[in-house]
Amino acid sequence: MLLEQIRRPEDLKRLTLEELEQLAAEIRQFLIEKLSVTGGHLAPNLGVVELTIALHYLFNSPEDKFIFDVGHQSYVHKILTGRMDRFDTLRQYKGLCGFVKRSESEHDVWEAGHSSTSLSAAIGMAVARDIKGKSNRVIAMIGDGALTGGMALEALNHIGHEKRNLMVILNDNEMSIAPNVGALHNYLGKIRSDRHYVKAKEEFEYLIKKIPAIGGTLAKTAERLKDALKYMVVSGVWFEELGLTYLGPVDGHNLPVLMETLKQADKVQGPVLVHVITLKGKGYSPAEADSHKWHGISPYKIESGQVLKTVGPPMYTEVFSQAIIELAEQDDRIVAVTPAMPGGSGLTKFAERFPKRMFDVGIAEQHAATFSAALAEEGMKPVFAVYSTFLQRAYDQVVHDICRANLNVMFAIDRAGFVGPDGETHQGVFDIAFLRSIPNMVLMMPKDENELRHMLKTAAVYDGGPIAVRYPRISGLGVPMDEIMKPIPIGTWEVLRNGDFAAILAVGPMIPVAMAAAETMGKEGKQVRVINARFIKPMDEAMLLQLAKEELPIITLEEGAQMGGFGSGVMEFYSNQNLLGMRVKTIGVPDYFVEHGSVPEQRQETGLTPERLITELKALIPRKRQRA
Repeated sequence: MLLEQIRRPEDLKRLTLEELEQLAAEIRQFLIEKLSVTGGHLAPNLGVVELTIALHYLFNSPEDKFIFDVGHQSYVHKILTGRMDRFDTLRQYKGLCGFVKRSESEHDVWEAGHSSTSLSAAIGMAVARDIKGKSNRVIAMIGDGALTGGMALEALNHIGHEKRNLMVILNDNEMSIAPNVGALHNYLGKIRSDRHYVKAKEEFEYLIKKIPAIGGTLAKTAERLKDALKYMVVSGVWFEELGLTYLGPVDGHNLPVLMETLKQADKVQGPVLVHVITLKGKGYSPAEADSHKWHGISPYKIESGQVLKTVGPPMYTEVFSQAIIELAEQDDRIVAVTPAMPGGSGLTKFAERFPKRMFDVGIAEQHAATFSAALAEEGMKPVFAVYSTFLQRAYDQVVHDICRANLNVMFAIDRAGFVGPDGETHQGVFDIAFLRSIPNMVLMMPKDENELRHMLKTAAVYDGGPIAVRYPRISGLGVPMDEIMKPIPIGTWEVLRNGDFAAILAVGPMIPVAMAAAETMGKEGKQVRVINARFIKPMDEAMLLQLAKEELPIITLEEGAQMGGFGSGVMEFYSNQNLLGMRVKTIGVPDYFVEHGSVPEQRQETGLTPERLITELKALIPRKRQRA
């Protein structure tokens, strides 16, 4: 096999074109086999096999900078840069990362788990290169879905202004995670479908070259004619008006044509955009047929494409999916908004049931937030369904456009807490800290899937301003489900287990951890109170005062950043009440980025376990309590 001979990019350069095409087939088979065991982003990587081979064949990484947007399409890059033997550990604890990671290889020059960043990185590296007097290439890859992100458009504008030498490769597969939406996507569709421009342009240039000498007025006329030709057939003109030379579209699976186009692009002075058409899932029929499902996939059977899933309680996302449909049937003000994540956020069925009340705005979280604000201003009840990690991208809009105006926007924050194999770029551990500090925000998290339904009802009927429900990327606990959803009084907690030695204030999926620790302590004769602190903001101040009255030591437990999190809020409350004698220990995610692995492994690493809790309880509780 050729693949076994490739240990570094230089090994590609001795292969013939026929061998490179054979290598592409072997890489596809390798990915299909390996990901059937580990899971991962299969369809995006199958689509960029030839493109990645061509880049490493023609150019010289890491001297030449390859910048991947998002990074989930970098598996082929990893294979060609010496990491093939680690693919059995892909996305596993302490194993190969599913995204580009600088600590893994010198060839990984830019890290990203969120889209639309590569162009900003590219112009930054190009400027730094020129200041240092170097001549290396800077090559940024970005998908057509990521190009709808406002950050990418800002960067394109700057790239055109700077006129530095850099190459942008637009990987156009008509898909991000979900089908792309928007005017820019439609524009790219026109370019894909219009082949007349290339032919007309070639014929025009051929005729011009036949004239022995072109000078003065005739030369200016020729340029005007050429510009007019661009406008006549509308191919790439938008990019060229921004200041980039446009080449394409080109078949991203035709290696000879692709490499010739990249060679031409390398000769262009100033920024150049190569428009490459690829097929997401190329070479594996199940992934070609449903690239949305196969964007990120669990382990599967290769022959049938059947995904291997364990049977158990529904995921929290599935519970949200059904509940929001029920609520929308009761309230015609409810509309759903998602930034290119209808499937992942559980809104696909909502879109089928209420097509006119569903809005996928593309990879544009900032716009989604302000769009939701305007909907609320006009009397609608927008449900902004978004992953915790992606909500970070709309922080200013949440503060400025939603909370400041105290608008009735309902946030459905999925993937709150640890996210497992997606790792540090996707961990949903920061939203408590950045949301609870914003005035007017109500923030809650359920202890189980049944309470999630009631919290969604609470949010749906709440008209006092912005309200957020956060829930994890795990299955529910399998508890009985109430048929009728009922609102929960805002700012109220519940006691799940009584005790008079200490109190654990636990949030969301930390409830079972707290209950397990309390059970063990109870067997030792120390009864620990467990409280479901379901409202992170506002907190149940009456219960906090009662705990102070009883002088109970407290441990707060959350699967969120310890700094600025729920536990910090409890300590702030006691400080403001001048109850500085309260013994409070906070347990949360430590102050570092937690890498990929399973959720249990991530909890074990960060000490969010019953064992850690028991140790802290024993250290916190005095051996003898003095009673009045």
